[in-house]
Amino acid sequence: MLIWFVAVYLVITVAVGFYATTRVHNSSDYAAAGRSMSFPLVVTMVFATWFGSEAVLGIPATFLEEGFAGIIEDPFGSFGCLMLVGVVFARPLYRLNLLTIGDFFRKRFGQHVEIFTSLVIIISYMGWVAAQITALGVVFSVLSDGGLTTTQGMIIGTIIVLLHTLFGGMWSVALTDFLQMIIIVCGLFYLVWLIGDMAGGPVNVISHAASEGKFTFLHGTSAKDIVAFLGAAVTMMFGSIPQQDVYARVMSAKTEKIAQRATMTGACCYLVFCMLPIFLIYAASMIEPEMVKHWLAEDSQQILPHLILERTPLFAQIMFFGALLSAIMSSASGALLAPSVTLTENIVKHFLPNMNDRQALLAMRCSVLAMTVATCLFALLSNASIYEMVGNAYKVTLVAAVVPLFFGLFWKRATTQGALTAIACGLIGWVSLELGHQEGDFWPPQLVGLICSAIGMIIGSLAPQFSQHRGESVSDMAAAAAAN
Repeated sequence: MLIWFVAVYLVITVAVGFYATTRVHNSSDYAAAGRSMSFPLVVTMVFATWFGSEAVLGIPATFLEEGFAGIIEDPFGSFGCLMLVGVVFARPLYRLNLLTIGDFFRKRFGQHVEIFTSLVIIISYMGWVAAQITALGVVFSVLSDGGLTTTQGMIIGTIIVLLHTLFGGMWSVALTDFLQMIIIVCGLFYLVWLIGDMAGGPVNVISHAASEGKFTFLHGTSAKDIVAFLGAAVTMMFGSIPQQDVYARVMSAKTEKIAQRATMTGACCYLVFCMLPIFLIYAASMIEPEMVKHWLAEDSQQILPHLILERTPLFAQIMFFGALLSAIMSSASGALLAPSVTLTENIVKHFLPNMNDRQALLAMRCSVLAMTVATCLFALLSNASIYEMVGNAYKVTLVAAVVPLFFGLFWKRATTQGALTAIACGLIGWVSLELGHQEGDFWPPQLVGLICSAIGMIIGSLAPQFSQHRGESVSDMAAAAAAN
């Protein structure tokens, strides 16, 4: 019976995606919904895109083993990222009226920086989307009671996400996100009430977790522990900022005020609702300690699905898997569209500069298809957990794109040479440590890469310029956007 409810839900999702095609008339509609989104829609897009499989499966499983200290990257780092975007980046980026974040790098620093940063951004999405595909495989395998393997479930899930993203673009993402946020909110609140009551009430669950030290943010107070904390925090907090999905939500808003406030509101919603699956999994450890112990040894991401299937009525199962699938698909669709738009706008157009808008729209859809195939293969070949996939996804943008974006926006003396030096130093610093990194090492490779990138930007910009500056100032870019 449960599988049929899920099937109906998936059909509705795909149908909404196809309906969205009626609102797509050009590449701007496809990539940014024509800068026409209201406050509620932008909030739902910010929340639903970020609230994915890691929020329902990955974060809770990691919390159960390590407490808050193990989930600094996400959700706390992600919350910090969205708040920084809202407070610092939303208004200046919105005023530039650009289609992609890669467009900013081209106008500020020139074509070479645009291509390098765009490639970095595209690569970073591989881990994010792969995490959602992996989660879909887990869900379909559990729902079919082993009738489908995880691999088969991943392929089916990939096809479903592709269908409702391919044709509707950002409009499809916005409409399905709105529907899916309602399901997520209702489903999780109901389950918290139900499961919490089984565990003796919310106060009992929270006090038990506190007594076990689960709410401690640091593993210790040594210099090494503090540096590890900083490394984990900046990975998502800074590494997620130069991402097309974040930028697209800013640019889809009707006004810059909506762009700013909706991003901050979405950040708060994300952090609050990430706490609900954490509550559920800890309650599960109190209700079914033996089951939890078993799956911790096998695959901790299976704990919540099995608890729901074994200990709750059909309605609760429908609400949980509806919320879970909504979370996964909303994240997957947004994260699939973002690199596809970047690939078309900032890579393909350099090879096909004379494309008209119709051809650009076709290229974006072809890019969606290509990214879908690539990320599906990556997911099938990866052995990393969902939480690890998400965390690793943003290390490359942290070391190669954050500094050029920040300095490009807020430091007038930043030059093309400085940006290229920042990218090179960041990648070299990170990769050189990452290749030989051991768990007990003092310095997190991504933190070293970020520091090297900042040093590279400063030295490269202030040193004699052997490379011609090929960009324009932010004020000139804003003036040109206002004139148009």
